[in-house]
Amino acid sequence: MRSMGSTTRRSTTTSSTLAAGRYRLERPLGQGGMATVYLGRDEELDRPVAVKLLAEHLSGDDAFRRRFLREARLAARLSHPNVVSVYDAGETTEGQPYIVMEYVEGTTLADRGPLPADEVVSLAVQACRGLAHAHTQGLVHRDVKPQNLLLRVDGTVKVADFGIARAAETTALTQVGTVLGTAAYLSPEQALGHEVTSAADIYSLGAVLYELLTGRPPYEFESLADLAAKQTSGAIAPVSELAPGVPRRVEDAVMRSLARNPAYRPASAAELAQSLSPKEAEAPTAPLQRPRSKQRLWLVLAAVVAVAAVLLAVALGTLGGSSPAPKPPPATARPVPHGATAQEQARNIGAWLRQNSR
Repeated sequence: MRSMGSTTRRSTTTSSTLAAGRYRLERPLGQGGMATVYLGRDEELDRPVAVKLLAEHLSGDDAFRRRFLREARLAARLSHPNVVSVYDAGETTEGQPYIVMEYVEGTTLADRGPLPADEVVSLAVQACRGLAHAHTQGLVHRDVKPQNLLLRVDGTVKVADFGIARAAETTALTQVGTVLGTAAYLSPEQALGHEVTSAADIYSLGAVLYELLTGRPPYEFESLADLAAKQTSGAIAPVSELAPGVPRRVEDAVMRSLARNPAYRPASAAELAQSLSPKEAEAPTAPLQRPRSKQRLWLVLAAVVAVAAVLLAVALGTLGGSSPAPKPPPATARPVPHGATAQEQARNIGAWLRQNSR
């Protein structure tokens, strides 16, 4: 009875205000095996926020709690239009960690699909941008799945829960449904407990895209052992087999992302975006126009060279004999034709010199 009373008292306290009353919790938005998310209000800045409150059974693990908060603070360094912003992190007076995040009004990609290929590409490119930004900051998500890809009402994709998934790796979750739901998108190396790099996020996003295109995950399984066996030796049905209208370019990019060997996947989230959409490829750099001041300088130098060449030719002609040569009739040299560019002007000067130095 005492334990139940303590739990009830804790829930009542944490479901009202946090951080000495700065954050007011209004209503739950969702609940999972790790945390409950509330719609809250930042009373100091007068804006809506999403507050993720860590589950009580995980809050009792001191090492996990510290790692959870440390990773949340690392995630707070990310600033990108396609990443959910982390505003704050702390603990309640009862020692329950929480994270204050940007409130995204909309749905998740778990509520969508199957979708037309062009719509999937648009969503994927945005997710790639968010992941690419995080990867350049040294952060790997580790839990990319439809529930962590938020779709704002204006069509913007936001990647959520950076840092939280990494903290979760330090504890064994006993909720079978949670594990199986996440495992459907885990890379083979991550499922086996091997080193996790950004390539794992590429695989997970590929699994999400596969499901958005075909309506089912890459592997259908009934247990974690079943999934491990299929990831080791099973084959993934080609996208076109389940969704014939998907362009070959899109299918190839998704199937490459699902390669068992991380080395065979796109090397980065940016490369995956380019593979999905040619428009994402960087436009060729246009040649810069030579500044006019430099053009004038070339013209002046060319004129000086021409005059020097004429003077040198006259001097050599004068020194060629002992007796003065009769003066030739004055020659009338035509002016150098003006060129439209510096290169054309140089060619004109060369032709002028050949004609007037004989």
